[in-house]
Amino acid sequence: MLFTTAAFVFLYLPFVMAGFFLIGRFSRGAAAAWLFAASVFFYGYWMPQYTLLLLGSILVNFITGKRIGGVPREAPDWRTRAKRWLIAGVTFNLVLLGYFKYANFFVDSLAAALGRELQIERILLPIGISFFTFTQIAFLADAYQKSLREYKPTHYGLFVTYFPHLVAGPVLHHAQMMPQFQTDATYRWQFANVAAGTAIFCLGLLKKVVVADGISPYADAVFNGAAAGAMPSAAEAWLGSLAYTFQLYFDFSGYSDMAIGLSWLFNVRLPFNFNSPYKSLNISDFWRRWHMTLSAFLRDYLYIPLGGNRHGPLRRYANLAITMVLGGLWHGANWTFVFWGALHGVYLGINHAFRAVTAGISAKLDASRVFAVVSWLLTFLAVIAAWVFFRAPTFQAATRILTRMADFGGWHLDVGDNRLLWNAGLDMTRGFWVCAVLAAVTVLGPNSNLIGERLRALCERDTLRRSLAFGFAATLVVFLIVLNESRDAVSAFIYFNF
Repeated sequence: MLFTTAAFVFLYLPFVMAGFFLIGRFSRGAAAAWLFAASVFFYGYWMPQYTLLLLGSILVNFITGKRIGGVPREAPDWRTRAKRWLIAGVTFNLVLLGYFKYANFFVDSLAAALGRELQIERILLPIGISFFTFTQIAFLADAYQKSLREYKPTHYGLFVTYFPHLVAGPVLHHAQMMPQFQTDATYRWQFANVAAGTAIFCLGLLKKVVVADGISPYADAVFNGAAAGAMPSAAEAWLGSLAYTFQLYFDFSGYSDMAIGLSWLFNVRLPFNFNSPYKSLNISDFWRRWHMTLSAFLRDYLYIPLGGNRHGPLRRYANLAITMVLGGLWHGANWTFVFWGALHGVYLGINHAFRAVTAGISAKLDASRVFAVVSWLLTFLAVIAAWVFFRAPTFQAATRILTRMADFGGWHLDVGDNRLLWNAGLDMTRGFWVCAVLAAVTVLGPNSNLIGERLRALCERDTLRRSLAFGFAATLVVFLIVLNESRDAVSAFIYFNF
């Protein structure tokens, strides 16, 4: 079920909210169980064939977490015993993820290496498996490191399946979520949270339905054409790459806003997962702003255990490279994703090396506006180039696009030179203007997290503004949903594929 559909907004969401707050007046545990069941239904509505897989994964990890947390800390060998259960639990999760997400990739790669065709039944990727797997790995690690325990299976199930984050993040920690379901205020209707949550949900819906889906035809025309063997013009290559750069930004930013807004409706706060990454002045800052919870997960459970920066610069660069390659592979079972991750690993290594070389003048550089502008431009161009591999289905398609992007003398805006866009009925000049406006919004516009926090504070203080915010946002939500339903096809969020 998509957040952008009428079935979700007009049927599922009101019904689930009504049940949650009505049941919550009498029993917190029953209301939490209701939300758990509703979240399982949300997943099953999309992929009923994998509902039992999700529930089975939850059961195994819940039992494993209890085993880890149940080892007496006063026992002399508690760490060894707990670590065995941790290794068993992490192995189970990685094997499950590896089979469903990478079995096809492994077989295809092996067939290509052997030069022969291997016939196996294709494995369908379960929606959200990367997110609920990483969420549960984090739970097991926290159970081992912080003696975290969860004794109620319904609470643990709710933690994993909570529908605003289930299929595309953020990656959650148990300690961030479950204490919120232990307070009576969570189960009481709070109109200030409903008003602010509806407004932020509306903002995310606008980003997805109008902006991301509106610019996507430009990206699709160029990347699909390149994948089919066509060579785009230089102008088409740049426009297609820019269009995807902003499509992905507003698609993921929109989902993140919608997830936060939906949680506010239930008086629950999710961690921020997106923080204006195209304002970054270096690639390290980009990864602190883009998919923030995944970046933190990779740092805490991969980069630091590998040694981080504790064993010298060469080991640090190697650890960065390994982390980013695996992060790229997490995004998709394709060598283009692996290369995208490796490319960002190179970017991070260059950035750290530059910082080390210029340590003596770093204060002067950071104070220079010229340096800031150059740094932003280089970072943005590096990100765009990497997104080409992220979007292109093959290296050949990515190479065609990047080759033409490097052809600065081949710019022509005539229809005859830009057949991919013309055949798709798209106007190139309009596309560049749209990209220019979106660039200004992403770089100069206010951060939506900040907008949400300020709006929430206003709604808590002022009854009139609360009512106005809710009325305006609810009306716009209805309009956007009707607009989206009138289209020939409703597009899923890009991160649903990961």
